[in-house]
Amino acid sequence: MDRDLRAFLLADNPWLTQESRLQSWLRRNLPNPMMPRLGLAAARSQWTEANRAHLLVGPRQAGKSTAIWAHLAERGEPFLFVDCEHLLVRAWCTAPPLVIADLESLLPHPVPLYFEEVQRLDEAGLFLKGLVDRRVGVPILASGSSAYHLQARTRESLAGRATRSRLLPFSFAEVCQDTSELSAVARQAEVARRLERHLRYGGYPAIWLSENPEIGLSQLVEAVLIRDASDLFRIARPDAFRKLLQLIAGQVGSLVNLTEWASVLGVSRDTVASYLEILESSHVVASISPYIGGKRAEVTSRPKVYLVDSGIRNRLLHDFRPLSERQDAGPLLENWIFSELWKALPEGASLHFWRGTSGSEVDFVIERGGAIVPIEVKVGSLPQIPRSFRSFLDAHRPLAALLINGAIERRDRVSGTEVIWLRPEHLKETLSELFTLDPNGGP
Repeated sequence: MDRDLRAFLLADNPWLTQESRLQSWLRRNLPNPMMPRLGLAAARSQWTEANRAHLLVGPRQAGKSTAIWAHLAERGEPFLFVDCEHLLVRAWCTAPPLVIADLESLLPHPVPLYFEEVQRLDEAGLFLKGLVDRRVGVPILASGSSAYHLQARTRESLAGRATRSRLLPFSFAEVCQDTSELSAVARQAEVARRLERHLRYGGYPAIWLSENPEIGLSQLVEAVLIRDASDLFRIARPDAFRKLLQLIAGQVGSLVNLTEWASVLGVSRDTVASYLEILESSHVVASISPYIGGKRAEVTSRPKVYLVDSGIRNRLLHDFRPLSERQDAGPLLENWIFSELWKALPEGASLHFWRGTSGSEVDFVIERGGAIVPIEVKVGSLPQIPRSFRSFLDAHRPLAALLINGAIERRDRVSGTEVIWLRPEHLKETLSELFTLDPNGGP
């Protein structure tokens, strides 16, 4: 093993030279306060399985490393931490047989391996495949801020050899999990306060816990989304990339129009498509396709696009005003609902929108195993079922439908469909009821 590389690994893993430092080293890498991540229980149950790669992907600074460190600290056993952002490590992680030989000389006994920021490796998939195929006898954990390289280069090579999990910024359920012990009146007030903050600043862990979230979001956008994307994907037009993000932020919930965007940005349609792919693969934006089924055909096959985090959207628009003061209160709430749905989708479910031939629309449609749940979002009061929504109910006869609004909470039955009016803060618990989810976690 190269002498400098050995020194680097020893510095990052002090327990190798002083085993008594193991527990303090594990605790040192956990934040204080530590907020448990909901929905990772199923993934964590697999992370102890040897001779497989366990991938945790999601946007940068969403808490992936913390989640893995928490898992390993809970077990309290040694593991080897490998930081793939370092040039020495990236040069090393090219030949699995040589890496295994070096590990045998470095480690007193086999321990789990954790590769952080694995997407920085030129051939991450082939490298992980090589380790798995040589049956190293330990779990191999890997986190990546972008699924772009992982998906493009490992989808085939890691088939049957890896588990994949996704971690996004804090959901609203996660930031409210400590309010259950409050009195009903106090909890209602605190949940309302946190809802406003979540709408304005989003759920990135460092931003949520920050006393200066606006400054933190500016740094996140500039240092991570813009600079990292330019460096990692060698973007030729960072100005166009930034402007595309701003266009998306201003048009959330609109149909994707690559030709129009290309004209505005002054780049080719193919360039816009590649930038959009980068943003989606990096978990910064997400697109949803039209719902196809039943007795109505869609007018369009084009997807809609949203920001995964409302705080990022507000920073791109330079607007952190409360919902009640916003000209774009409707799009902001719609984007927030999308983000919460994206984080809470039950296993095997997909998210769509619906547009009928007459121009009628439904904001979201959850589809799972042939069952569907349409969802309409309105900032203010919604006393009556909108005409477009009723058109969808008549055409598709879902078992349940949600009308998310700012005032009314009630239940009714319309032509065999249970129609549920609810406030935004009760979305997760309602989904948990409809899809039989664990209210404190995932499916």
